[in-house]
Amino acid sequence: MDYIKLSKKISHMLRHAPLKYGLELDNDGFVPVEQLLGAINKNGEYSVTVTSDDIQHIIDTSDKKRLEMTDGKIRALYGHTVKGRIHMETVIPPDILYHGTSHKACIKIMTEGLKPMKRQYVHLSSDIDTAVLVGKRKEKCPIILTVDAKRASADGVIFYSSGYDKIILADFIPSEYLSIEEQKS
Repeated sequence: MDYIKLSKKISHMLRHAPLKYGLELDNDGFVPVEQLLGAINKNGEYSVTVTSDDIQHIIDTSDKKRLEMTDGKIRALYGHTVKGRIHMETVIPPDILYHGTSHKACIKIMTEGLKPMKRQYVHLSSDIDTAVLVGKRKEKCPIILTVDAKRASADGVIFYSSGYDKIILADFIPSEYLSIEEQKS
């Protein structure tokens, strides 16, 4: 079984297209595992029947921690573009967070702030390495922004847990809390 392919498929189903697969997310983004398995196994895309053990294997071995399974339900932890807001728990953020972006986008972000764009939340990293990995999806040598999360939080910006300790979410980060991280060669 190609677990990477399956992980990406499940993430897509839960983040972006649940209705296409006959799935209805609850307010916290969960669906019953059995309902998800039914949708996955329906078209015979996989040579074997996908089971909850396969999903648990993905959760246990994934370095990206995209999914959470509890009490017979499963959800994508972050990255949602579905209509209707997924409820996330508020958290007190670490003092500093990071965001990887392209040079082109950086110009606009430093003027207008960090917006969720097509996603429900802005995605921030708790460490530079994760921000670099995310930023490299946009360009080879991304810009890393530093977010003064401590000051932003004190000023009323709300932060949310993604359920994965390396990713913190927010609705919007005004530009006054952003600076460009000094690039190290």
